[in-house]
Amino acid sequence: MTSLVLGPLLRYVDDTTATVWVETRDAAEVIVVAGGQRASARTFAVHGHHYALVELAGLTPGSRTPYVVDVDDAQVWPSTDPAFAEFPPSVISTLQPGKPLRMAFGSCRVSVDHDAAGTEQFGVDAMRAYALFMAGITESGSEDPGERWPDLAVFLGDQVYADETSDEMRAFIEQRRDPEQAPWFELKDYEEYAHLYRLAWSDPANRWLLSTLPTAMIFDDHDIRDDWNTSWTWRQDMESTSWWHDRIVGGLASYWVHQHLGNLGPEERAVDELWKRITAYDGPEELDVSDAVDALADRADQHPETYRWSYSRDFDTQARLVVIDSRAARVLEPERRSMLDDGEMMWLDAQLQGDLDHLLIGTSLPYLLAPGLHHIESFGESIAEGAWGGPGRRLGEWARKRADLEHWGAFERGFRDVAGLVLEVAAGRRGRAPRTITFLSGDVHHSYVAEAWPRDGVVASRILQAVCSPIRNPLPRGMRGFTALAAKRATGKVGRLLSLSGRVPREPIRWSVTEGPWYDNNLAVLELAPAGLRLWWNAGEVVDNPERPVLTRVATVDAIG
Repeated sequence: MTSLVLGPLLRYVDDTTATVWVETRDAAEVIVVAGGQRASARTFAVHGHHYALVELAGLTPGSRTPYVVDVDDAQVWPSTDPAFAEFPPSVISTLQPGKPLRMAFGSCRVSVDHDAAGTEQFGVDAMRAYALFMAGITESGSEDPGERWPDLAVFLGDQVYADETSDEMRAFIEQRRDPEQAPWFELKDYEEYAHLYRLAWSDPANRWLLSTLPTAMIFDDHDIRDDWNTSWTWRQDMESTSWWHDRIVGGLASYWVHQHLGNLGPEERAVDELWKRITAYDGPEELDVSDAVDALADRADQHPETYRWSYSRDFDTQARLVVIDSRAARVLEPERRSMLDDGEMMWLDAQLQGDLDHLLIGTSLPYLLAPGLHHIESFGESIAEGAWGGPGRRLGEWARKRADLEHWGAFERGFRDVAGLVLEVAAGRRGRAPRTITFLSGDVHHSYVAEAWPRDGVVASRILQAVCSPIRNPLPRGMRGFTALAAKRATGKVGRLLSLSGRVPREPIRWSVTEGPWYDNNLAVLELAPAGLRLWWNAGEVVDNPERPVLTRVATVDAIG
């Protein structure tokens, strides 16, 4: 039995450093060797699981170096499992300063089998199709989808589904508790989350991809539960149950271990209090941080101002990526609602600056939803806040929960605050205006591009929204016509009239959907080309063998900055 349970995942990589994450079967020392560089880390324990995060330094900029992973004295990666026989060695590809950034992104991926039955129900896993293409096992089925190797992939939410569980996950739940009791077949605690991550990241093609393509991540609702933090009453309802506390603590604790730590660069990780405790430990036995990570998760849920899940990173002077937590940092109290609390907004204010070529803003929920949908949500918020009096307030709050009115339009205060910051950057009042300011998002199970303009005045930057969703979890066909209608300009005008009836002030920006929507399972790629910004959406198509889908191009959009 191999001592490597899960991984390796290649996480934060810059021009000279790289971070490798693993889960091992037992307490151990994990060693990573890449070329002439060697680094090691002891595992730390969380609820009976053993993890290590190994930080390599001194790598050569712009290099692509195969690496190996040892657990204690035994090599565990590359794997000798025949399932990996076709895949090339995993490599660490460091960034090359000045090279145009190429970034894959997407969201919403269920973890089910890739056989004919799984494909029939959920379509082709676009991430897996891209992995097979990157590995050279399959080729493009149509127009060349571009270079095989992005510099990194950004996964914008719903990496795992804690509430809509697969047959494999349900079988695991049945082995340890009675699913007739709450929380039924939804996840209960850390142990079940650990198993869910194992299901999500163990398919050989996806496991190889995650071992060789650097990744950054942020949660969305299904990582915890559908409509997480939709409203004050939603949260009250959850906290009144017997099971929610274990769910939210298990979800955020496992997120810290499996996703958040690897999002951070060495300097940001070095100031994390819990990580400092892990790296400073020098005792004879493995350090168990179960209680500490649970306490962090509980505190972050009850007092979100105490911990920041958002992060940012620069790619020399050409781009900054700012990834926003649009779930845990919400202000839910009626009449104070905002997608971001005051501390989070202050942090974002500091990140949104000019003097670079492109500003990229990752937020799981589309900032620029189709205008018709945005205005409906802002109308719902306005009546929930009393625009139509007491009866309207109760109706608005009921509709907010019932109809999932929980995007940026339903947190109009936060939407306006962010619009103000973006317009200042675009107008050159925060340094030289970027060529483009692009929101990258997922969540809505269809893909599109929107463009925004100031309602008053002129800006120097193009303001765009690019959505890629789902990677694998298609929108029901009955909803596709509705979303296509919502993207039309006429629907936006009708929605605006509705929001005016709720006395919603005009937003400081105007926008419209310019490309799409597309409904394929997709993984998008963004490239900062010399002419501006280029995006394309890739899907997998079964030609002969459902286990080996061919990568196809769904759409290409060139945005000249």
